[in-house]
Amino acid sequence: MHLTGRIAGVLITVIFMLSVFSSFISPYDPERIDLDSIKNPPHAKHFFGTDNKGRDILSRVLYGGRISISIAVIAAFISMGIGLVVGLFSGYLGGKVDTAITAVIDLILAFPSLLLAIGVSIIFKTPGIYTVMIAIASVGWASFARLVRGHVFTIKNAPFVEAAEAIGCGRMRIIFVHLIPQCLPIGLVMAGIKLGGYVLTEASLSFLGLGAQPPMPTWGSMVSMNGAYIASEPWMVLFPGLAIAVTSLCFNIIGDALRDKYGLKI
Repeated sequence: MHLTGRIAGVLITVIFMLSVFSSFISPYDPERIDLDSIKNPPHAKHFFGTDNKGRDILSRVLYGGRISISIAVIAAFISMGIGLVVGLFSGYLGGKVDTAITAVIDLILAFPSLLLAIGVSIIFKTPGIYTVMIAIASVGWASFARLVRGHVFTIKNAPFVEAAEAIGCGRMRIIFVHLIPQCLPIGLVMAGIKLGGYVLTEASLSFLGLGAQPPMPTWGSMVSMNGAYIASEPWMVLFPGLAIAVTSLCFNIIGDALRDKYGLKI
């Protein structure tokens, strides 16, 4: 991995650790309202300042990172799991099954993923963390499935598959025992590539009020709730916005490095 990728990896590790241990690191309760500290600019007591309810922005950014990154990571693994299974069935079984699955994949990939995620989120009556995960995963699996399908086409006639068929292994055993281990590394690399986009998608859905609901802090909801104060108290939007930008950029850099290392054409 090149130098830029290593730097991005170090930054992501730092952000991840700060988010995981936010309960111990945060100087204040992220939901604690302090009417004596409303809209304070950054200073020694509040390094990132306070919001319109006197809540410490640094604490909310740390806690928000734990929620935002967790949603992105879990959604990536759900997408990978669905995409692996669907891509394996499509590539190995072929025929009408492959035609039908490919049509669904092409249909999903033909639309902007964010718009589809918004549409899925609206279907659920109660917005929240699980709604965002389902919305992202229900759209994201298609790109995993397409990549896995293409890889299965290249290995379905490999000697180890033909040997398994020759000794009487059924299709399900071949798919889940012999082919999944060959496709899992590709799925993990793809998940790394997609994480940056999932962070942005989660932030966008939270910004629109379709994600975690107040007072639970997420980076997107913090930008949304404090957007009205961007001209007079810019720190209220600046720090959660920087957290989104830096995290997404680092994930994208790592994803590009992984793509180049393994020669994936995505």
